[in-house]
Amino acid sequence: MRILALQLKRIGDLVLTTPALRALHQAWPDAHIALGVMDGTAPLLAAIPFVQSGIVFGRGRGWTPWQQVLTGGWDACFDFTGNDRSALATVLSRARKCVGFEWVRRNRLRSLAYNAWSPSKVRDVHTARHYLDLVAAVAPAGAGDLLPELSLPEASSPAPKPAPYALLHPGTARPEKYWLPERWAEVAAHLQTVHHLPTIFTCGPDDFERAHLAAIASAEGSEKSEVRHPPDLMSLATLVAGARIVISCDTGVVHLASAFRIPQIALFGPTNPFHWRPMHARAVVFSAAQPEAPLTKFEPRLKGAPMEHLSTGAVIRATDSLLALPRPT
Repeated sequence: MRILALQLKRIGDLVLTTPALRALHQAWPDAHIALGVMDGTAPLLAAIPFVQSGIVFGRGRGWTPWQQVLTGGWDACFDFTGNDRSALATVLSRARKCVGFEWVRRNRLRSLAYNAWSPSKVRDVHTARHYLDLVAAVAPAGAGDLLPELSLPEASSPAPKPAPYALLHPGTARPEKYWLPERWAEVAAHLQTVHHLPTIFTCGPDDFERAHLAAIASAEGSEKSEVRHPPDLMSLATLVAGARIVISCDTGVVHLASAFRIPQIALFGPTNPFHWRPMHARAVVFSAAQPEAPLTKFEPRLKGAPMEHLSTGAVIRATDSLLALPRPT
């Protein structure tokens, strides 16, 4: 059996699709599963279990990905994306079973691509559950494990184990998700002086992310931090996987840390963590809507609030609590 899965969105969506890919493998353990992704997330393909091949879409790719879809001999196509590009790929797959979300039916042209439907509504469930529901529409998946999963490729030669470090990722594509630079600097100083952890700040290539990082670097208390600009997504994932603790705003690093089960603190402001929160046991989630303590109850209708409402003291206390736990093995 040959299965085509399409996830043509961003990093977080791709990582949160891995529980659904695991469910596909469990339902059809002998199937060849190919995953279609955009070029910006393609470096992660090598770290996604249960996938035997990848198809990469994007500018400069020309006819190649479409030819791969057209000639793949697919038995089933699962479209986790629901946009024009993925609907066209679904049609070209010529799969006997083409599965999409009910909400795609609002677009009559797109809806012609599918012959099986999932009624799941992302506003009512965690994003990982939403994607798992697509598989469950044709292959009963039970409750399903919602934790994402990545596995770094083995190096050709063993590398020395790095010294413990804290990774802080303050940037994202939306500046309204930024926490104040001086608060990041205060957290970095606490990690250095109290926990004796070197701190590494990472960021993406966008100019406004780099400007935000420069503001943090110039704030008092952050002089000892190292700044890194990972050249690609796999390099960033490798840094995340080796960290003692990860602290970030609502961005793709949240999901990378979750996939590797790294102790983490995720800071949410204008967005609702109900849909995007990490769910493993060593994850602490803050919302600016209730800023003085970590969230323990998550609701689909929680309204956001400005990031400056988040308490530095509360984040530092959560950091202390996570670092007091035994190191994961």
